Amino acid sequence: MAGEFPVRKLLSALIIALIVGAIGTSTVVGKETVRVSGSTTVLPLAEGGAEAFNGEQSEFQVLVTGGGTGVGMKNIAEGNSDIAMASREVTDEEKSNFGDKFQENLVGYDGIVIGVSKQIYDAGVTALSKDQVKKIYSGETTNWKDLGGPDSEILVVAREQGSGTRDTFNEDIMDDKKAETPGVKTVAGSNAEVRTALTGSNKAIGYLGFSYAEDGAVGAITLDGVKPTAETIKDGSYELARKLYFYTFGDALPGAQAFIDFMIGADGQKVAEEYGFVPL
Repeated sequence: MAGEFPVRKLLSALIIALIVGAIGTSTVVGKETVRVSGSTTVLPLAEGGAEAFNGEQSEFQVLVTGGGTGVGMKNIAEGNSDIAMASREVTDEEKSNFGDKFQENLVGYDGIVIGVSKQIYDAGVTALSKDQVKKIYSGETTNWKDLGGPDSEILVVAREQGSGTRDTFNEDIMDDKKAETPGVKTVAGSNAEVRTALTGSNKAIGYLGFSYAEDGAVGAITLDGVKPTAETIKDGSYELARKLYFYTFGDALPGAQAFIDFMIGADGQKVAEEYGFVPL
C-alpha cells in the first residue's frame, strides 16, 4: 500500500502534463475549426477548397467529411457540423424535422452522368433515352442486347437512401423522388463506390457526379441526345444538371462564412473548375 501513493502521484502528474500540453498546443495553433460534412458529390470540391483556404489564412481550419446530403443536413441542424454540402435543395421533410432555419449558398454546378462500363460503351451503347434508363432501373430491361449491346445481364448500380444524387436521379428519371427501383442489384454509399462498381465490371450501369466521370474511365452516356459537358450542364440543356450548395443552419459562424465567401469568390471558383465542376 505504501508504494501505491507515489505511483498514483506520478500517474496524476503525467495526466495533468498531457492535458496542459494539449491545451498549450491548441493555444499555439490558435485556429477555429470549421466542420463541413454531407454530399459525396460536393466532397472533392470542398476538400480542394479547404486545402486552398487553410493554406492562405491562419485564423480558421476547415475539416471536411462525407456521409451524403441527408447526413450533412442533419449534422448542421444538430450542431455537429457548421456547413452541410448538398447536391440538392433542403426538403420539406428536413424542414419539418429540424425547423426552417436552413440557409442556402450556391457554390457551383454539376451533372449526374449515366455511366456504363467501358466494355459496354465500346460495344456500342453510347446513348440512351430517359425511358430506356427508367426501364433498366424498374427491372423491365435486364439484358444489354435489348439496347444494342452484348448478350449480357445488366448490373444495375444505385445510390443509398439519403443521397442527393439518388433523389435527383429518381425525381428526373423515375418521375418520383421516392420511386422503387427493383432493377437495382448493387447499392453504393458514394459516387466513388459507383465509379468503382462501373470500372470493376464489364456489364454495369450507374449514375454518378460529373466530376467522377470526366477522365474517361467509365462511359458517359448521351441522354436524350444531349451529352453531359460543362456547357450543357450550365445552360441546362442536359436534363440531369443540378446546383451544388453549402448550407448553414441559421446565420453562419465567422469561420463558416469566411469559407463560404472563399468558395463563391474567384479563388474558390477556380478550385471548382480544377476539380471538374462547373463554376458559377
